[in-house]
Amino acid sequence: ATAPAKIGVVRSLVERHRGERILVIGQYLDQIDVLADALGAPKITGATPVDEREELYQAFREGTIELLVVSKVANFSIDLPEASVAIQVSGSFGSRQEEAQRLGRLLRPKESGHTASFYTLIARDTVDQDFAQNRQRFLAEQGYAYTILDADQIAA
Repeated sequence: ATAPAKIGVVRSLVERHRGERILVIGQYLDQIDVLADALGAPKITGATPVDEREELYQAFREGTIELLVVSKVANFSIDLPEASVAIQVSGSFGSRQEEAQRLGRLLRPKESGHTASFYTLIARDTVDQDFAQNRQRFLAEQGYAYTILDADQIAA
C-alpha cells in the first residue's frame, strides 16, 4: 500500500488535474508525510489541531488551496463540495464503506462544472491488489464503472 512508486503517479495525476480541487487520501501517516512533502501540499491528520483543519478546509472550499493530503480523518463530517478529484493511495484494507464514503464525497454537482475523478493507486501482485479487487466488485455492484490503467498510462 505504501509503494514508493505511487509518489510519481500522484504527481502525474495532480499535474493532469491542475486547476481542480484535489484530495490525496491515505491511511498511513508516514506515507501522508512523504506525499505532503513531495507535493508541497498541506496535510491533515488526526494530529492536526481542529482549528488548523478548519482553516485548511475553508481555504480548500474557497479555492485558495487546491490540493490537500489527508488521512482517514477526512472520511467523516467534512463538506468539500468543490473537490473534483480524489487520489486514494492507501485505505483500510478492503473497506467497502470507506470506498463508498470517499467516492460519495466527489459525486456532488460542482459549481466549476468539473466532473469527478476518483483514482485508487494499487501496487500490482500485492495484498493491496487483493483488497482493491474486493472494493472494485462492490463499486461495480453499485453501478459504477471504472477503468484499470498502468502507471505508464498516467504519465503527465
